[in-house]
Amino acid sequence: MVLVKLISLFISWAAIVLVLLRGYPGRRPIVSAACIAGFALGLAGGGILIRAFTGELPFWIIRGVVAGSLIFFWGVSVAAFYRSTGRRYVRTRDEHFVASSIYAGAFSLISGILMGWLCASRLPVADSPVSMYMIVALAGATLALAAYALEKLLPAEITVSQAGLAAVVVSLFLFCCSTMPRLDLFSPLTMKVMKFTHDFVHQFFESMLIPDHLFIRSYLWDYIGLLFGNSVGFWGGLIIWFTPVVLVILAIQFERLPLVAHIRQGAVRRKLLAAAIRERRFRLVIPVIALVIMAAAVYKSRYPTVEYWDPKPLPVSADPSGEIFIPKKGEVNLEDGKLHKYLFKKGGKEARFFVLMTPQGKLTVALDACAICKPDGYGQAEGTVICYYCKTLIPLETVGKPGGCNPVPINFTEKEDGVRIDGITLINDWGNTVQATTRIKEGGK
Repeated sequence: MVLVKLISLFISWAAIVLVLLRGYPGRRPIVSAACIAGFALGLAGGGILIRAFTGELPFWIIRGVVAGSLIFFWGVSVAAFYRSTGRRYVRTRDEHFVASSIYAGAFSLISGILMGWLCASRLPVADSPVSMYMIVALAGATLALAAYALEKLLPAEITVSQAGLAAVVVSLFLFCCSTMPRLDLFSPLTMKVMKFTHDFVHQFFESMLIPDHLFIRSYLWDYIGLLFGNSVGFWGGLIIWFTPVVLVILAIQFERLPLVAHIRQGAVRRKLLAAAIRERRFRLVIPVIALVIMAAAVYKSRYPTVEYWDPKPLPVSADPSGEIFIPKKGEVNLEDGKLHKYLFKKGGKEARFFVLMTPQGKLTVALDACAICKPDGYGQAEGTVICYYCKTLIPLETVGKPGGCNPVPINFTEKEDGVRIDGITLINDWGNTVQATTRIKEGGK
């Protein structure tokens, strides 16, 4: 079962090694050795870190490194696009260094470490013996050697530019992260874009006193309201996600053809130009593949294959004093670490909430909604709960704390036999939360 979960990572790892070998054709032994060594180091280091630090810290570090690689790719793509506008191609010292053995070995080593780390995060830490890590390391080395043999069989016309190399390596890392909800980057990116847009528009209107301006017509607010919808985060995230690889494709497409005016023979000139155009088309293959991989990562992020624990809310009622009592033992076990949902109705109003035992061994009670999204509720999987509206993952360790997309905590009293909640307070908290998110529910109007 573990090896089945690692299949997508193994395939991505073989593809990374293959592209690295083609990107540094004169450094094949160094690249392959650095990849194998890096994979083993990343696998061992990742396993040690995950065992030493429970919770989300190791996964947070991995997400940060992959996010850093995306930022690095942004810089590479912008530089490549800028250079493509030049009249002449001059080989700089930086490009000599990029093609050197030191750079090729370092880039391959870092790529191997990160992929080994990703594989370590996929293993069940609690019951993964050392032999399992050795099997995964051996599989990674075998795939690297297989990629070494396969790369020699590829057509010589398929070349990889440095920007294209960065594109496919980063896209494969992003795809690997999208297959694991705890490491996914696209959904948090859309959430941050949406929150930034909401905060910016709100602060701008507030500082400029635009809501009281006499020249703002009602129909204009219909368009401004689009900035408060969930779609602004999605489309903004797509722009940030795909722009670098699009810049790489444009950079290759806009490369200047070689100067042939000094060549008198027309046939020779045409032959040189045709060869340059053909070579440029072959270089487009790799970034186009990277574009497809990044699109697949978005799809995996938006439609994960993980099945979330989302129980049907159980109806509860209050006693004559208005207090709701939920026993720890009975129909459900509140201390089993699972999310248990409940529905309370009173006076034509209702509120959804859940009780959860956190990894710290403490019970927490929270609304099945947050203060910034539609109250679509939460599901539980792999040490996290997910907001169904914005797909943001919240570590179980932070459930019960206010802020952001965390479920809104509610006051409760824990007794030896169960928890007690004030029904009126629960209804009021739910009503205030839903009222605060009404502008999102109605598209920002």
